[in-house]
Amino acid sequence: MTGMKRFSVLLILFCLFLTACGNGSVSTEPQATPTAAPVESVDYAASLKLDMTTDTAKQEVTVKSFIDGDTVHFNVPSDVMESGVLKARFLAINTPESTGKIEEYGKAAAAFTKEKLSNAVSIIVESETSTWNPDSTGGRYLSWIWYKTAADSEYRNLNIEILQNGLALANSAAGNRYGETCVAALNQAKREMLNLYSGKKDPGFYYGEAIELTLKELRCNIESYSGMKVAFSGIITANSGTQGVYIEDFDAESGLYYGMYIYYGHGLNGAGLDVLTVGNEARIVGTVQYYEGGGTWQVSGLTYRMMQPDDPGNIQKLSGGHSASYVLTDASTFVNGEVNVENGESFVTAPYAAMILGTSVEMQNLKVTDIYTTDNEDSSSNGAMTLTCEADGAVVTVRTAVLLDKNGKRITEEAYLGKTIDVKGIVDFYNGDYQIKVFAADNITIK
Repeated sequence: MTGMKRFSVLLILFCLFLTACGNGSVSTEPQATPTAAPVESVDYAASLKLDMTTDTAKQEVTVKSFIDGDTVHFNVPSDVMESGVLKARFLAINTPESTGKIEEYGKAAAAFTKEKLSNAVSIIVESETSTWNPDSTGGRYLSWIWYKTAADSEYRNLNIEILQNGLALANSAAGNRYGETCVAALNQAKREMLNLYSGKKDPGFYYGEAIELTLKELRCNIESYSGMKVAFSGIITANSGTQGVYIEDFDAESGLYYGMYIYYGHGLNGAGLDVLTVGNEARIVGTVQYYEGGGTWQVSGLTYRMMQPDDPGNIQKLSGGHSASYVLTDASTFVNGEVNVENGESFVTAPYAAMILGTSVEMQNLKVTDIYTTDNEDSSSNGAMTLTCEADGAVVTVRTAVLLDKNGKRITEEAYLGKTIDVKGIVDFYNGDYQIKVFAADNITIK
């Protein structure tokens, strides 16, 4: 091939190349990858419709008590539950814990359920089948929860709403009558990275070294927390006068108050002591210890860092203006009663007085049959009294602090011996005996 022919062939090829590259211009910019259109969020809780014609068991209810994100107690007719209460365990979901050990997003899930049902004008509980089916504990019933917020609105499915908001893990979500919707709601929450699936910290959870739990969990499993740093909240009910306070918290599931003695010692400054003012709701952070001298458990080692008020290791005031419960208790139950308390998937059986140790109670119509007065001028308890009382065939011990009348004069045993009294105090334990500790003269009423 001659040089002229070779040049012509190369010229033709070059022109073809320029044409293929787009009108003679060669692009050096990266080519954009087509993007998928954003997926629109679906309100699955509203898309699912309640069908009242199916053969599943259904009942319109009202709330008796909120327990946590996936458990609520409802008032029902006696022909549904003989007790008049249906303890509903929500089907298809498992929200993080908020009644035992506190878990991330547990309190958020509980608050979500409470907010939705508190504002409902109608609530319907539905079973998976034509009968009410108990869960593994035997005391709760697996349920779908439907609610509506206005008389002319449609019912929403709360189980699925919790899933679509990322506040629960799936619990056999696919294997039920609404399984397809459950799975779709859960996948959407994961795709949108909501709450549990966000990869972010729960703003309502304390990320400290202490184990977050409830007073019920602590009292029911006290030995397992020996020597551990724990955190819980409750109402400060009484000051012992010996560098300690009592705290209590109500558990809706068992219907009991649980309490604890908090020993603060010499370690707190004025601001820290203010947190422990009677009537405050407080978050306590401290170490669980067995007090050999009294044969009881206590929480001690409290700290308050004024320059770090948000430190998760701090005790904190949560609110104020509260009062002790002073649960009315009869003498026979106090002395002889037992309680069987559900604790997770198991039950704890204990003497009634032991279970309510550290809580505030009221007891009426106690006949004072004997009084012992502490006589030791070197002791801060000099003048304190131990009253032996009887009511309904039961003997109850009432231990007082040093009591003063309105004029500041010490009250002696003559004021109470042989009298019938009502008392308000804290359940205490001393020398193998559960007793009622009274800290002020105003908490004893002579009949």
